[in-house]
Amino acid sequence: MEKRRAEGVHAEEDSAAGLHGTIQMPLEIRVHGRGGQGGVTCAKLIAAVYARTGLYVQTFGDYGAERSGAPVRAFTRVDHLPIKNRNKVYHPDHLLVLDSGLLGPLVLEGVSSGSVLLVNSTDSAESLADQFPSFKLGVIDATAIAREHGIGTSAVVIINTTIVGSYARMLDLPMAAVEYVYSSLGLSDDLAAAHEAYDSVVILPVRQPGGKGNPIAPVQVPIPPVLPQTEHCLDIPTTLQTGTWSSQTPSYQEYEAPCNRACPAGNDVVGFIQALKNDGPEAAAEVLLKTQPLPSVCGRVCPAPCMTECNRKFLDGAVNIRSLERWISGRAQVQLEKKQPLLKKDFAVVGSGPAGLSAAYHLTLEGHRVVVYEKMAMAGGVLRYGIPRYRLPDDMLHRDLDRIIALGVTFRYNHPLDRAGLLKLHDEYDGVIVCKGFGDAYAIGVAGEDLGGVEQGLDYLAGSKESIRQLGGTVLVVGGGNTAIDCARSALRSGASSVKLIYRRSREEMPAIAEEVEEACREGVQVLTWRQPVGFVGNKTVCGVVLAEVDPGPPGKDGRRTPVITDRTFELDCNTVLLALGQDRKLNLLPDSWRIEEARAWEEENPLNVWFAGDCRTGDGTVAHAIGHGRMTAYSALADIDTSPAAGYAEKVYKSVVAPAHIRFSHFPVIPPHSDRHRSVSSYQNNFEEVNLGLSGQEEAERCFSCGRCTFCDTCLVYCPDGVIYRTETGYRIDEAYCKGCGICVVECPRRAMEMHEK
Repeated sequence: MEKRRAEGVHAEEDSAAGLHGTIQMPLEIRVHGRGGQGGVTCAKLIAAVYARTGLYVQTFGDYGAERSGAPVRAFTRVDHLPIKNRNKVYHPDHLLVLDSGLLGPLVLEGVSSGSVLLVNSTDSAESLADQFPSFKLGVIDATAIAREHGIGTSAVVIINTTIVGSYARMLDLPMAAVEYVYSSLGLSDDLAAAHEAYDSVVILPVRQPGGKGNPIAPVQVPIPPVLPQTEHCLDIPTTLQTGTWSSQTPSYQEYEAPCNRACPAGNDVVGFIQALKNDGPEAAAEVLLKTQPLPSVCGRVCPAPCMTECNRKFLDGAVNIRSLERWISGRAQVQLEKKQPLLKKDFAVVGSGPAGLSAAYHLTLEGHRVVVYEKMAMAGGVLRYGIPRYRLPDDMLHRDLDRIIALGVTFRYNHPLDRAGLLKLHDEYDGVIVCKGFGDAYAIGVAGEDLGGVEQGLDYLAGSKESIRQLGGTVLVVGGGNTAIDCARSALRSGASSVKLIYRRSREEMPAIAEEVEEACREGVQVLTWRQPVGFVGNKTVCGVVLAEVDPGPPGKDGRRTPVITDRTFELDCNTVLLALGQDRKLNLLPDSWRIEEARAWEEENPLNVWFAGDCRTGDGTVAHAIGHGRMTAYSALADIDTSPAAGYAEKVYKSVVAPAHIRFSHFPVIPPHSDRHRSVSSYQNNFEEVNLGLSGQEEAERCFSCGRCTFCDTCLVYCPDGVIYRTETGYRIDEAYCKGCGICVVECPRRAMEMHEK
């Protein structure tokens, strides 16, 4: 260790020996920056680096009382001998400008031709060389480098430690000395930025010896007259314009809320909740219906990933977004107006599940004609035939369906399609969107699966929607998804004395909605995890199942542990087995010569007017995902078919998402979430009435942070130290002539609805 340290010191001494011969002494350096950028510290760091090479140094700052954003100067002297000059630096040999907005006659005053000029700027070195041809020029975007390395705050980036790296490169100062200084001062975390600046600085030689720079002359601001003391009786706004003081200014910016990004349906969650708070359920419904046609459905059956990502959960619990959507859907009768396209197109939609309904709805909203082909006698797909009434009552489904029908969508029921039928639609319509959902249910593939009493859960659920089918004794449900939970809870309501759910992983790894699993357990369903059926027992009719214990194996591609079936088995008596193992995604109606690329059908190298949406394409398996994919596919098809200027739909693109660290939690009072109400029943047998009754009011909307979107809360106005933020009819106005760019308003904004940017 001592040898390496000695070698490092010797290397610095060798570099210093060469340095002392190339730089004329005494050396005078002047640093120009703004309050908050670290200009004075920059001068001190440069002095420390020179001192490390064995030279005498002197350094001090020059600034007034007003600091943040105001021009600041700092001075450093270097010599072989002790320095006795105590004056400011009036004729610098090296000039460092930490903000290119300061460049002007006042900054360049006293600088001779041939001097070193290092500028922090986003401009190209060539453009600055044309303006300052008589200097040895160095140009570096130190602000971008420091921001990338997280030096400073979101409002003010500190660039001193970064720009020292580029200065060391211009003067051939040993980086070992820089590293030693940073380490001794506790700045080791900034070394990476200094090294990047060392490698990135662009250095240009003097192009016009003896000349002077040509900076833009400063704007002359008239000096107001001095009032007598007796006139100083009014509290009036400051008349001191910031001029060259300010290089940054705040602005109001919209960032993406994590709930919006997480919503598979593409809903503007923040938008509809704020509309509910400010203007009521009708306004909120208008926002919701722009992205999805099934709020009554989603408000009941969506797994609500938006709530999982809600920033409020880090304070007192996530906002109950799903139930707010449900509350709005039950209290608003809104129908959006259809557009009038330049040329109406004819579309066919195959399947009336959530993806098909979404695609048909949005195409019709755009003013086009849509016919939906449905193989069953009624519309809804999985919504009608796969989700029990206690979760999704028929009248709630019909509320959303009636809105779609009233919009002008045509339905043709009892109309299954095969390959020939799809080819016919391809020929008859401008566009076809296939939304047939999943295919056949998976079999379990063990002995005894063909026994009576062993059936697919989807068939059981569909039959239960027609009439309550009585089940007796013990019912075993195999699976861990939403269909399995629906089967288990429905079996209890159909008369089963006992219901056990068998799953081959842990309860935490079950893909079913967590709240639904909790409800099932509360109702009496027993969940047996780490179990796998390996055979069914019975004579024509099942009377038992052979279960094997399962050990967790290594993680699979999806990150979940692979189940390893052991030879440890036991038998469990039962009267009925319902299989809920998922479904395949086979597209049997696809002609042999067609293929699918990016959700569109192709024949050889020719794109066809047929698209695929929902579970038959993505396999996501939730209503919200199907709604979102149906909408996006509809607009993709429309953009390819209709090239008129009015066609198409662009998803809003944001700079970034609002993270918990961006929220000022201290701004918000602690308010626990408002919970859903639940029906209290003594017995669930023969009772398919809706269990979850939702929220009693809209108070939950008050808990929304409105992440990334201004709510006109006046926090910026209150915290502005100079009073240069004003309310307007549409929001706020910032008087940039007097704003010094301190960034306090941005830092204090409780929801990240502001940002700082260069003037």
